[in-house]
Amino acid sequence: MPTRTLPLVPPAGGSAGVACCAPLTREPLSAETAATLARTLKAIADPARLRLLSLVAAHEGGEACVCDLIEPLGLSQPTVSHHLKVLVEAGLLTRDKRGVWAYFAVVPAALDALAAVLATPAADPAR
Repeated sequence: MPTRTLPLVPPAGGSAGVACCAPLTREPLSAETAATLARTLKAIADPARLRLLSLVAAHEGGEACVCDLIEPLGLSQPTVSHHLKVLVEAGLLTRDKRGVWAYFAVVPAALDALAAVLATPAADPAR
């Protein structure tokens, strides 16, 4: 099964994994953009999902099998799989099925896009 990357924010003439809007401090978000961004932020607002994102990113080789993530979280396999699915649907992780196990990797462009949307004027060289 091929790896599938979902966009952080649905592209409107842009590319997947890249924020479609200027930083929050540059111009107000449209209602649609705010709703889409809120769904992404909601995906990482859960402590278990935030830890999963961190565990996957810090794992050797930059990817982790779901079997490697159960014990550190202290959650059941179905619960961990649910949280991983939410992160994949938000475009923050990719999923690659190998045999009976699924391996997950962080989508760096998605994290960079999220950071860019939240950038302040001091951190925004284009301003």
